[in-house]
Amino acid sequence: MSPCVTGVIMGAVADAIAAEIELLNVSDKRPGLAQLAIHLAMSVDDPDNATVQANAARELRAVMEDLRELAPPPPELDRVDELAQRREDGLVRARRA
Repeated sequence: MSPCVTGVIMGAVADAIAAEIELLNVSDKRPGLAQLAIHLAMSVDDPDNATVQANAARELRAVMEDLRELAPPPPELDRVDELAQRREDGLVRARRA
């Protein structure tokens, strides 16, 4: 578990959601929705009540869909960029002659 900005200890789900929100770069557009997602994720991380976890997970999924829709579209890659990205991912291999 790692500390949150507010000093609250977060679990694995909350850490992953916070990282995704940062990656999506949407917390400035809808800060309340972003914080709601993090708090719902913290509820999912809480092992005390399975019913609360299930309800929080369902709501978290809906909130994250809304946040993903707010994210700017990824920049379009040209063919050279696509090949470079594949090479970095290890998907392009040299062929034997």
